[in-house]
Amino acid sequence: MTSLLSLIVSLFLFIQSPNKEIANTDSIDTVISAIENSSSGDLAKYFDSSISLNVNGLQGDYSKNQAELVLKDFFKKNPSMGFILVFRSENNPSLSSFIGDYQSAQGLFKVFIKVSQQDADFKIYSLEFVKG
Repeated sequence: MTSLLSLIVSLFLFIQSPNKEIANTDSIDTVISAIENSSSGDLAKYFDSSISLNVNGLQGDYSKNQAELVLKDFFKKNPSMGFILVFRSENNPSLSSFIGDYQSAQGLFKVFIKVSQQDADFKIYSLEFVKG
């Protein structure tokens, strides 16, 4: 009886494992969506407790809340006309980098996103918007 119970529990855990992986890889999609929609609030949900931020020359280390305010101002002045992810580096499972093109009426910005994966948490620790 215990071996049957062990088998059922093992099978359940095995079936559930891939869903966790899918959720983790989809996290960048929600970040992309937040940038496309110029949503500093949605983007800030993925910030680490402090973040290295460079927004068109305004560079520094910010708390999560400060970074959200800086991005809110940036998005207000530069509303999105589109965002395309052009490069993705996920070779290291705990650190990933992404590069994208953010289009606004004021021009094109290169976006550099660096994220860390700690257990099930997906956190942005560095973000740059550089006019190109």
